[in-house]
Amino acid sequence: MNFPFPIRQECPPGACVCDRDRLLADPAADIRVLRLTKEEEKRLVARLENISSLEDLRAMQGRIQAQLGIVILITPSENEVRTSRGIAIQLEDQLGLCRKTRTAIPAAIRRGFDNRPEIVYALLNERDLLSGT
Repeated sequence: MNFPFPIRQECPPGACVCDRDRLLADPAADIRVLRLTKEEEKRLVARLENISSLEDLRAMQGRIQAQLGIVILITPSENEVRTSRGIAIQLEDQLGLCRKTRTAIPAAIRRGFDNRPEIVYALLNERDLLSGT
């Protein structure tokens, strides 16, 4: 199959659960996620590690969803949040999304939170968890 853009190389057999072959076999499938080559993933991870504000993070979430179809869900715990580890960062299940990418994106966002804790405070404040303090 010929694509107008470079696509991610196939993972070694048995090393991933992305179902890339099933994605490519379906002519109606959303193949945008395959645009995320290993080089592009490195650039994306670096960009997520350097987020500057909650607005920047939300803009990145929107761009990732629009360009790659990857939905990132970021929700603070209902209980006490003491560190950035108390914030759940999940990617919705999607065909073609590599196992490594599923872990690399949330890890990069957490490193961005560690670099700029004010983003975590703004995220918590968004849900009124810090109101009154």
